Amino acid sequence: METPAARGSGPPEPDATGEPGGPRFRAGGGRGQGPERVRPNGRRATGADRPVLPGLPAEESLLDSSPTTMGSPEGRFHFAIDRGGTFTDVFAQCPGGHVRVLKLLSEDPANYVDAPTEGIRRILEQEGGMLLPRDRPLDTSRIASIRMGTTVATNALLERRGERVALLVTRGFRDLLHVGTQAREDLFDLAVPMPEMLYEEVLEVDERVVLYRGEPGAGMPVKGRTGDLLEVQQPVDLGGLRGKLEELLSRGIRSLAVVLMHSYTWAQHEQQVGALAHELGFTHVSLSSEAMPMVRIVPRGHTACADAYLTPTIQRYVQGFRRGFQGQLKDVQVLFMRSDGGLAPMDSFSGSRAVLSGPAGGVVGYAATTYRVEGGHPVIGFDMGGTSTDVSRYAGEFEHVFEASTAGVTLQAPQLDINTVAAGGGSRLFFRSGLFVVGPESAGAHPGPACYRKGKSWHVLCQSPSHTAPAQRPLQPTPTARSRRSPPAPHRAHLPGGPVTVTDANLVLGRLLPASFPRIFGPGEDQPLSPEASRKALEAVATEVNSFLTNGPCPASPLSLEEVAMGFVRVANEAMCRPIRALTQARGHDPSAHVLACFGGAGGQHACAIARALGMDTVHIHRHSGLLSALGLALADVVHEAQEPCSLPYAPETFVQLDQRLSRLEEQCVDALRAQGFPRAQISTESFLHLRYQGTDCALMVSAHQHPATAHSPRAGDFGAGFVERYMREFGFIIPERPVVVDDVRVRGTGRSGLRLEYVPKAQSGPPRVDKTTRCYFEGGYQETPVYLLGELGAGHKLQGPCLLIDSNSTILVEPACQAEVTETGDIRISVGAEAPGTVGAQLDPIHLSIFSHRFMSIAEQMGRILQRTAISTNIKERLDFSCALFGPDGGLVSNAPHIPVHLGAMQETVQFQIQHLGADLHPGDVLLSNHPCAGGSHLPDLTVITPVFWPGQTRPVFYVASRGHHADIGGITPGSMPPHSTTLQQEGAVFLSFRLVQAGVFQEEAVTEALRAPGKIPGCSGTRNLHDNLSDLRAQVAANQKGIQLVGELIGQYGLDVVQAYMGHIQANAELAVRDMLRAFGTSRQARGLPLEVSAEDHMDDGSPIRLRVQINVSEGSAVFDFSGTGPEVFGNLNAPRAITLSALIYCLRCLVGRDIPLNQGCLAPVRVVIPKGSILDPSPEAAVVGGNVLTSQRVVDVILGAFGACAASQGCMNNVTLGNTHMGYYETVAGGAGAGPGWHGRSGVHSHMTNTRITDPEILESRYPVILRRFELRLGSGGRGRFRGGDGVIRELLFREEALLSVLTERRAFQPYGLMGGEPGTRGLNLLIRKDGRTVNLGGKTSVLVSPGDVFCLHTPGGGGLWGPRGPRPLCRRRSCSP
Repeated sequence: METPAARGSGPPEPDATGEPGGPRFRAGGGRGQGPERVRPNGRRATGADRPVLPGLPAEESLLDSSPTTMGSPEGRFHFAIDRGGTFTDVFAQCPGGHVRVLKLLSEDPANYVDAPTEGIRRILEQEGGMLLPRDRPLDTSRIASIRMGTTVATNALLERRGERVALLVTRGFRDLLHVGTQAREDLFDLAVPMPEMLYEEVLEVDERVVLYRGEPGAGMPVKGRTGDLLEVQQPVDLGGLRGKLEELLSRGIRSLAVVLMHSYTWAQHEQQVGALAHELGFTHVSLSSEAMPMVRIVPRGHTACADAYLTPTIQRYVQGFRRGFQGQLKDVQVLFMRSDGGLAPMDSFSGSRAVLSGPAGGVVGYAATTYRVEGGHPVIGFDMGGTSTDVSRYAGEFEHVFEASTAGVTLQAPQLDINTVAAGGGSRLFFRSGLFVVGPESAGAHPGPACYRKGKSWHVLCQSPSHTAPAQRPLQPTPTARSRRSPPAPHRAHLPGGPVTVTDANLVLGRLLPASFPRIFGPGEDQPLSPEASRKALEAVATEVNSFLTNGPCPASPLSLEEVAMGFVRVANEAMCRPIRALTQARGHDPSAHVLACFGGAGGQHACAIARALGMDTVHIHRHSGLLSALGLALADVVHEAQEPCSLPYAPETFVQLDQRLSRLEEQCVDALRAQGFPRAQISTESFLHLRYQGTDCALMVSAHQHPATAHSPRAGDFGAGFVERYMREFGFIIPERPVVVDDVRVRGTGRSGLRLEYVPKAQSGPPRVDKTTRCYFEGGYQETPVYLLGELGAGHKLQGPCLLIDSNSTILVEPACQAEVTETGDIRISVGAEAPGTVGAQLDPIHLSIFSHRFMSIAEQMGRILQRTAISTNIKERLDFSCALFGPDGGLVSNAPHIPVHLGAMQETVQFQIQHLGADLHPGDVLLSNHPCAGGSHLPDLTVITPVFWPGQTRPVFYVASRGHHADIGGITPGSMPPHSTTLQQEGAVFLSFRLVQAGVFQEEAVTEALRAPGKIPGCSGTRNLHDNLSDLRAQVAANQKGIQLVGELIGQYGLDVVQAYMGHIQANAELAVRDMLRAFGTSRQARGLPLEVSAEDHMDDGSPIRLRVQINVSEGSAVFDFSGTGPEVFGNLNAPRAITLSALIYCLRCLVGRDIPLNQGCLAPVRVVIPKGSILDPSPEAAVVGGNVLTSQRVVDVILGAFGACAASQGCMNNVTLGNTHMGYYETVAGGAGAGPGWHGRSGVHSHMTNTRITDPEILESRYPVILRRFELRLGSGGRGRFRGGDGVIRELLFREEALLSVLTERRAFQPYGLMGGEPGTRGLNLLIRKDGRTVNLGGKTSVLVSPGDVFCLHTPGGGGLWGPRGPRPLCRRRSCSP
């Protein structure tokens, strides 16, 4: 938490993230409001130079070794400015070499128009000793350079305050960006909230370019810039487009995003459209071929839209900034920080490259300082603010990603790899069903934490274990003035000000000192921070905690208020460790080998605990940690990049072409940097090739930096060696027999600024002076804690923890057993000692329960990342059709990362079957493979790999890990192993009941190969058609399991086997409690309305088979019986669903009905008894065909359960499985439809719902790798059911075939419509059409396989979702944010 400056510089205000800390200064005008000046002799300025930020080091300078480029430091100013959402930080190198720093409000319209201009004005005024009126442009004669990082683009994107934009897209793809990948962000939110599109209008452009395949009748090919041959099937109809563009202009739209198919290689059509738009008067036109010329139209289209949406906003800001200076900064070098960590000239700063402009400065800052002074040890950046925490990694080079999502928009552009977790100083604290919960909700700036005592009265709902809100989403504490309804609760505390937060917990623990903050809080903004308000707010939560402890399932002694506060801080710390583990452990790095670089206002209070939890022994806090982003700007280099697409093989015959392309791009970069004033000696270039193995989708941007050229490589370097080395490091294997393909060539040119930070250390003047002594709470109780002022400390001072270090920008907590030292560079280095041994028993402790919940989930998540990284198939690596989970010694599910819902409960059945089937015949080094429906399998392509884990001294496995992945082909009667007409299990592919994939540590390749080929012995069937990918993916699943074993082993090493196993049980009991609360609340609500405690629902499969459900609620127990008696019998087909599928559907629905994050495990089913008739479609015979049950019947089970609870109308109820293949290729996809409406929301259109969430292949990738042309992919308008809340629309998808293939479709909801609810109309049925080349149209029905010929078209119409409430239906109790369908 940031602390304020000295009085007299203007009072700080709390920031927008809920931190009362970074000094937020009210602008006053006039003199004496500038920053503190530190003169070369170390004497502090006085009088008119009254300080804003006291306590600066004695003297430091930014030395410029390149006066030609950057100007003379002796005569002119260099400014580095980080304009954040709340604060603007200014770091200025003044003539003579001394430094000034300043922090002011980013928005203060009553006093100034622009914060960076105001910051420059104040410093110039103070240094010049004369008044500079705000209403006059500033003289630039003494300004050499201005560098700026800004959140203008980020805030415009988050708040949707950009330019009005129209999207121009190839005809047939008007809704392509709306559908996107078709995956939903939150698996369990029935409202499917999705960000709004950035464009408000869509124009379809009549044009089409396809890849040339030489079919009869094809036109003359043209060569694209990738080297691919293309066919222009339809030139751009500019005449028809002109009138439509003029109409857009008449409606006030001036910015366009142009996104045409295959423009990454054939840009001419976009260029023609762009020229016409400029001719007509559009002020900004973003061509996707220029914004980012990379294959994949969906992320490229989002990037172009973001560019069109944000760049005009940035340009307006830049123009406004220029107007504050004489000559509009004509002779001043003005550079802006881009998302990739490089600086770019003001005129070329674009919206799509600006989204991480602010955070990038901090990464550059610690990379240029901490990494160097810590001897080149890899560094983790830890930037903790009020709302969230950003983490990143630096190990000698910036780690970039080339596709990432911000505010729901996927940007295809180089960005620093910065991970964010919703836990910060302003994160709110909750106690829910026995679990300590931190965030993701934040208190914001208003009302802020409880200690601010700002805003209106808030009420905290203190729920006993028997009460919870009967809502799809949990009811959170809300301002009283806004409350519409309140759930039943035994206790309600009315509190002035905001909700209780992490900041309040730290204040209660004594880790923040109210005396260090100005009196700007309270209703009149004239009071100090209030520890009493924090204690009162936290006491309300503590009452709830202790009620649970004394009356809950495992009675325990109550906790003190400090113990509750400490518990929340520990849980917050664990939440912030998760993204760091993802950056390190999940990528093969040891977190303990890193230094933790802490910056941001709130990080200093948590750094020691975070480092200790991750095994790190060093924390480094730069002396300007509160201004590190601005400092990073001062130290950053100027970057110019050039990139173009490519489709050449990486082979000796193409090396000359690759060298020519790289040389051309290098020349572009050098010319651009020289035009900015850099001499050639200060310019360096680095070449990259974007490489991937042929037939895979995982490309790596590879530099040859450490791999010089050989006789068998391009002159630019041995990229092949770099690719193999990095692929092995990232994924753990290589594919030596596969050709390597070049997707893009790229050159990054860097103009070295020559700036470096020098520090003249302040000499010690005896031992450090203790400013005061306070009492802070740590594990075990309060301890006397000395407080030191950072400005008084000199190099070499050592401070033993516990102690607090205070400066103008932050509070640093040095915990017990840690030691802080002031380095020669004036920074703080903390040596983190081992925590005093604590006793964690097997008895339930709600604090450790929350910590173990994070750790267990982190294990499953990291297993998933390893599986995705090491797999080779598109299904697992790109479509993400897999799940990973951790199981207890009894096989009960402990944690399942939210991957694919249909896997949730089924995997537990698989593990428990193996335990029962093998008994004592399980040995160390065994890994099991299973997919049989009777063994908990879902359908045969889902192969489950199970590893039992043994521990010294134990004869039986102490836990299990498992991973389930959908394999593209395992044999059977059709390619893709998804036959629509299978009638027996054998027809669906290879079957594994209990197969030892690894025995005594040896992978049984020969045996598993034989088993995968075995279906070929059955008449009409084939063995696996892709053995190589099967084996590679199975090895990846074994590797993922091994990662899980390693991580659980570390957990056992830390806490002991008994404790870990006990908390596996406790975490299941916690999920059980949450479900009991929900069932109890649901039953209580029905009783209050005089309704029976039994609910029921019925729906049908398209063949007429009924799915019937009766649910009997027991309010006193919080339990229920789910009885499927009356459900239809097993069918002669493949819609039969193994019992495990129904359990998966039930866990998914219960989690959705709880409406908030809970541990996802077998405890969800503990309050439930499930009755499934033997021999029914939901519990078929062992040899029944089941492939459709997993992907179709599972969806109907969900519709019936949610319908019984009245939660929402039916969604499309289908996964729309489409498979095509021939002797040399195979392809499988599932296709989105409409989601059902609910009480308060419209159904989302064009999205996967309920039991699946797999992605769809990008249209350009689809057309480049398979013999098809995607003619249409758009919403099926009007297919959603009508109602007060309407159902989401399905989609229309048309595939034109370019060669003979077998097309298989496996679909539902072609006969029975998705139901509406409470008077809402049903959604429209789906439809499968085949349009033959001769013009005949054939209805294929819901399930069929058919041979298709070149020129045939498959037209898929997916179902819409049901509507909710007819015209006379009840009014909603509450309004949810409407999700645009």
